[in-house]
Order: sequence, then C-alpha cells, then structure tokens
Amino acid sequence: MTDSSAVSITAVSKSFGRGSAAVRVLEDVSVEIGQREFFTLLGPSGCGKTTLLRLIAGFETADQGRIAIEGQDVTQAPPFRRPVNTVFQNYALFPHLTVEQNVGFALVEQQMPAAQIRARVGESLEMVRMQSYARRRPAELSGGQQQRVALARALAPRPKVLLLDEPLSALDLKLRKEMQIELKLLQAEAGITFLFVTHDQEEALTLSDRVAVMQGGRILQMGAPREIYETPTHRFVADFIGDINLIEAEALPGNTIRLIGGAQITHPHQAHGRVTLAIRPERARIVALDASHLQARVVHTAYLGTALVHKLALADGSTFLLRQSDLDGAQPSLGSQIGLSLPADSLRVLVQ
Repeated sequence: MTDSSAVSITAVSKSFGRGSAAVRVLEDVSVEIGQREFFTLLGPSGCGKTTLLRLIAGFETADQGRIAIEGQDVTQAPPFRRPVNTVFQNYALFPHLTVEQNVGFALVEQQMPAAQIRARVGESLEMVRMQSYARRRPAELSGGQQQRVALARALAPRPKVLLLDEPLSALDLKLRKEMQIELKLLQAEAGITFLFVTHDQEEALTLSDRVAVMQGGRILQMGAPREIYETPTHRFVADFIGDINLIEAEALPGNTIRLIGGAQITHPHQAHGRVTLAIRPERARIVALDASHLQARVVHTAYLGTALVHKLALADGSTFLLRQSDLDGAQPSLGSQIGLSLPADSLRVLVQ
C-alpha cells in the first residue's frame, strides 16, 4: 500500500454460500485507488463489482484479504467506523423528511451542533444546486433532483471516499448524460475520491480517471479510459468496451499475419498460430479492392449525423463494422465490394 492511496485492496476474495453450494464472487482482487481520483469498476451483471463496493463500505465481510482506507485497516470495521459514504441506485431518501432534513440526517445522528448542521447542509445543497428545494419532500422532486439530494446527503458528513452504486441507472438517457457531466464537476469541486460502479461503458469512459474492467470476480484490465479503449489486453475487454471488430487470423513467423481470404499484413506481433485481431470501426480505411487487403461487401449503411456506419460481410460470413466520418468523401454503395486497410498501429493481436 502506498501513502497516496485513498483505498487499498489487497488479495480480497469473497464467496456466498457454504460447502458445495458456495459461489465465488471475488477472486484475489487487488487494487490501489488514489487520493481525489474518480475510479470506476466496470463490468456486466454478476462480475463482482457491487460486491467489491459493499466490502469497502463494510456491508459485507471479505473471506480473505485486506481493505485499508487512507492507511487505516478497516477489513473488520463496521460501516459506521469507515470514513466512506454510499449513494445507492434507488437513492433511499426518507419520504417523510424534507430535502434539508434528509441531507442533515447523518449529521444529527452524529450529534453535530445545530448551527454547524445548518451550515453544512447549506454548503452541500449549494454544491448540487438544490438550495431552493430545501423545504420540499422527495415526492415533489424529479428523478434528477432526487439524485442530487442523495449526493448532497452523502457528501454532507465529508467522507474520505464516496461510493456510488450505479446512481444514474434509473434516469432517462438525456438526463443521465447531463448528470454524468455534473457528477464529474461535483467530484472536482468536492475534492474527494469517488469510487463508481457501472455496467455502462460510455459512462465509465466519460467520467473516470481510471477504469477497472471486471469479469468473473477478477479485474482483467485497469487503466485510463483511452488506454482501456485503444489497447485492450483481453478479448473480453476489447469486446465489452464500445464497438469493435474481432477477426480470426493466423500469426505466421516473422511479422506477418494471414487474414481471411489469404491477404497478409505486416504487424510486429509476438504470437504464433491462431489469433484474434481487434480493431475499432473508425480505424479501418476503405481502399482499392485487391488481393493485398481484406475484402468485404456492403450490406447496410446507417447515417448517424456525424458519421456513416457501414455493416460489411467478410469472406467467411462474419460481420465487420466500418465508421466513416468523412461524409463528403467517396462512399461505398449498397452491395458493392470494397477493400479494407487495417493500420498496424490500430490493430491489437489477442491470443486465443
């Protein structure tokens, strides 16, 4: 563990159930989360991300391993002894209390002086721009407003780490995108560590300083959003983050890879035998149809305002997506045969 870590998780494992019915949900997970970092746990349902969040919060206890917050071992500490707060998916606001009473609830429980509670509640509501709603009750608020109140309530006790369990998932698409921006700005203003859980890839890439992609109770890859998107190290990560084309190929001796249909490309790979090539739809280029390039047939084209997305059929019947941002350039017609250039610097070679 480093001194600069807000959260340090070392070799943590967790199972539910006993004996032969036990289900392993986390397997030897280790991660360091920095001070004032916006860190996201990303993965599909059942990958273990929410369980890891609950272990940090103290709602579950690890079978093995160690959890520390700002250098303090909290592995066995109860939730109220941990300097964290949690924002849940359903917000969990008290319906009979006003907004200001909701925000100040934990402060009252801590027996903070009344004047200090009023000041802290006011500061927290100002941070989420909800001062004018202080006397309203949750039923009188929209979903986005309730989400802001839940954030203000979680921030009021000034936690060292704020845990967010898919807090935007209940919002409609337009509001969710607006709240993504607001959440990132709020984290910068609050100046504390945010640990965010989501299954939404775009949300993770938009918000995070770093992302940990999880599957099967393990962290497969961890890094900055651009690193995760541009240089995936696992087939699952490549396929899970955004649109990507996965092409079966064969790595030959030297720097040669044989593609479908026999075309060959030069790539500084270190693999041998069957491999999977991963390339983003916007990285491939349309070129003249010849034997030295991958050949494809245009089966569908969709106009997305800022780009055209072509659905292509390769020689083996598999599908390839091509995103063409140059709307003024030459565009292939439906049913036409085209050549595809796959730039070496945009290709990832994933061993099967």
